[in-house]
Amino acid sequence: MDTPTLHNTAKKGDFAPTVLMPGDPLRAKFIAETYLENARLVNNVRSIYGYTGFYKGKEVSVMGSGMGIPSIGIYSYELYNAYGVETIIRVGSAGMINPKLKVRDLVIGMSAYSNSSYGKQFGFDGNLAPCADFELVSAAVEEAKKIGIHTMVGPIFSTDCFYNAKDPLPTLQKLGVLAVEMEAYGLYLNAAYAGKKALCLCQISDDPFTGEALSPQEVRETFTQMMEIALNIA
Repeated sequence: MDTPTLHNTAKKGDFAPTVLMPGDPLRAKFIAETYLENARLVNNVRSIYGYTGFYKGKEVSVMGSGMGIPSIGIYSYELYNAYGVETIIRVGSAGMINPKLKVRDLVIGMSAYSNSSYGKQFGFDGNLAPCADFELVSAAVEEAKKIGIHTMVGPIFSTDCFYNAKDPLPTLQKLGVLAVEMEAYGLYLNAAYAGKKALCLCQISDDPFTGEALSPQEVRETFTQMMEIALNIA
């Protein structure tokens, strides 16, 4: 696959082997400016900012994914298959489903369920529930213990519908799903198909059952524990 791509002006070699992917491009900018040394902008097509720099001496990249499976599906596919990226760690926000969670807790997505048809393209006549890379999950759990953030590991739900006419969350709660977000399913499938690694880390930004929610700026600038965990395992 040739570079630059339709959606990325970076050249071969501009991305590090590991890329952190927040949904919000401004969170990618915040991570680069806050944590990376000698960060340089390598992509800004459609304001999807991508940066490469150094964290504790190791080269790391960060790039926004946009919202939803179609969006992260494009960007993660190109990173894996055009730019030679080996690992993508999503650092996102999520709504709590499990009542043991609260706002700002950390969820590590061991597997992803979805109401999306994205998986049908791979030719399997059934339902796919793709998983994270186990070594990344294990490393993230250990880093979370060091920081002391309340963490739960398990399945998450990647929804295609932010505004869903028929609310699936009570049913998913009974099935042990921890949280709802919009990207992990596409990322995990792309990683599996490319033979690469992926992990979804999400801090809880809201409670869909009560309406409690953080502001976009709070999500962008205060989820630093999750960012540091991802950088330490990158």
